[in-house]
Amino acid sequence: MTGDYSLPADFSCNFLNGLACLSQKFQYDRQQRQGVRERSLCVLKTQPYGSWSSPISTAMLTKDTIHLDQLTHTPSAIYWVESRPSDQGRNVIVGRRDDGTIEDRTPAPFNARTRAHEYGGRCYTVHEDTIFFTNFSDQRIYRLNPGQAPIPITAEGAMRYADLVFDALHNRLLCIREDHRQSDIQAETSIVSVDPNGDLYGTVLVHGNDFYADPRISPDGATLAWVTWNHPQMPWDGTQLWTATINAQGHLQNPRQITGSSSESVMQPVWSPDGHLTWISDREGFWNLYRWENERIRAIYPMAAEFARPAWVFGLANYVYKNADTIVATYFHHGTWHIGLLNIPAQHLDEIVTPYTFFTHPVLDHDSIFVIAGSWTQPEALVELPLTRGVPTLIKSSQMLPIDSQDISVPQLLEFPTEQGQSSYMTFYPPTNHNVIAPEGERPPLIVISHGGPTSASNPLFQIGIQYWTTRGFAVADVNYGGSTGYGRAYRERLMGQWGIVDVDDCTNAAIFLAQHGLVDPNRMVIRGGSAGGFTTLACLTFKKVFKAGASYYGVSDIGALARETHKFESRYMDNLVGPWPEAKSVYIERSPLYHAENITAPIIFFQGLDDKIVPPNQAEMMVNKMKSNHIPVAYLAFAGEGHGFRQAENIQRATEAELYFYSRILGFDLPTPVEPVEIIS
Repeated sequence: MTGDYSLPADFSCNFLNGLACLSQKFQYDRQQRQGVRERSLCVLKTQPYGSWSSPISTAMLTKDTIHLDQLTHTPSAIYWVESRPSDQGRNVIVGRRDDGTIEDRTPAPFNARTRAHEYGGRCYTVHEDTIFFTNFSDQRIYRLNPGQAPIPITAEGAMRYADLVFDALHNRLLCIREDHRQSDIQAETSIVSVDPNGDLYGTVLVHGNDFYADPRISPDGATLAWVTWNHPQMPWDGTQLWTATINAQGHLQNPRQITGSSSESVMQPVWSPDGHLTWISDREGFWNLYRWENERIRAIYPMAAEFARPAWVFGLANYVYKNADTIVATYFHHGTWHIGLLNIPAQHLDEIVTPYTFFTHPVLDHDSIFVIAGSWTQPEALVELPLTRGVPTLIKSSQMLPIDSQDISVPQLLEFPTEQGQSSYMTFYPPTNHNVIAPEGERPPLIVISHGGPTSASNPLFQIGIQYWTTRGFAVADVNYGGSTGYGRAYRERLMGQWGIVDVDDCTNAAIFLAQHGLVDPNRMVIRGGSAGGFTTLACLTFKKVFKAGASYYGVSDIGALARETHKFESRYMDNLVGPWPEAKSVYIERSPLYHAENITAPIIFFQGLDDKIVPPNQAEMMVNKMKSNHIPVAYLAFAGEGHGFRQAENIQRATEAELYFYSRILGFDLPTPVEPVEIIS
């Protein structure tokens, strides 16, 4: 007996024509399960969609659940960072030695996390088993020698450090420094050197531009490469790659620009073992690999695929050198991530066949690739992939799979029509629960997810937060609307000047498309999203009449206020997404849900962290007050101690249960087990 929507062997379905397949899939699965029900003693419960008894509790969303990031390799160990909701969201640096021993390296209460760019990213480096890391509470750099307590090596003050690397030739750290002494909104960013034995705030090596990232030292220690850009560009819009020689005193000389412009996004510089500078650029339309050879730029392997993610955080890593002629590369193609060996002289990419659909941060150790990976049915995990193409070895999973494989909703990648004759993409998860069947003729409610960013994308791997809904009888559509990454620069630039238009149209058209093909109930479609996805959610509910309810997690309601008040990294993001402020003030008002709240007729639940520095609480509170004044049902939950994105287990659980309760009241279905109510004011 199965509820995984499996199909007969002669059934075919492709990426570009998935909806017809899914309609048949629903019919086939129901007939199959009805037949099994009649032939066996197994009793399937008949329960309405939304009321299914789920094997996933809210406690499972965070219990023994971690997030893995920032994988690093040294000759004696593999290191990574674990974010632990059960420990108040604390980030811990963990090490695994060659003998397989795994241990926490940073003790409580230290929290290895940088606030640079607010979103953070790479916060540590390792040199000869000594760890240097940024601590979240004071943003100082600490030195952690084996068997000793962490010791601060930078002074207290309004500084933030990120993207640490060790310069062994000059016995120093190099890193990005954000100086907030004069202003939080316009902090000064530079590349600095820091004495590992103790320093004040470091010594400035490179400064003058608005942003810096990716300081990388050549194997001989003689050259430094880095990425830089200026307002109003974001790192996925336009950056420059520079190099400079390092003299005997550690000063930089002869700086030169290698590539990049306001319309070319360059990132992730890496030096080959024999000293060739390599990087990722979208100069030909996709983020592909290039390198500097004989004073010329060489495309290593042109391909209509993305070899990178958008640089929201410091220290992204999508490839690593195996040797001077071979790169281990991860790349996004046709909706999923892949990993392969790229032979540079032959210009040949040999994909490594694995069960995974998601990869990030590959590192090499002897004859193995260590990489963070996952699949539609397996949560994110640190795995070892033998270069000999053997069976992958699980090193550390982000969570123990809490449910039967028959209850996992395996999605379909769909391309659907949208405005101006174009197509966009979504990942569609059908409701799945092998113990339950819905009443004959009923169609499931739909949850549309609008991802954050907006220059981002949904991840193609098992997400228990989505399975929480599908096991309860919801269909879920995770939409990669125009402007999302993974489909090339032209697709990404659909959102240029069109935020609040293209994303709204695509999320709406995705829902309509599914309803027209009979896969969901058109009268029970809701939308949810966080941050920029919260804005898209609110805009859909303000300017369209397709969704019956919505959930906004720390969403933007007044994009003009965001342009005026947000942190430095995103302070000019709106210039390209909407228009320059205040010249385009009328456009900001036209697209901001706050100024058109009288159009909202669908109930909304708002979730907000009170310590959010990116989208301040007043963005939610103003909308809540407007809806109260207009007598539209609204609920609001605020969480002290939470910033932009919830990290604490109890708050994640409470928010999820409140959202479920809210939908049950608005869409009119019963919950199989009671949850704590949330006040809905109308």
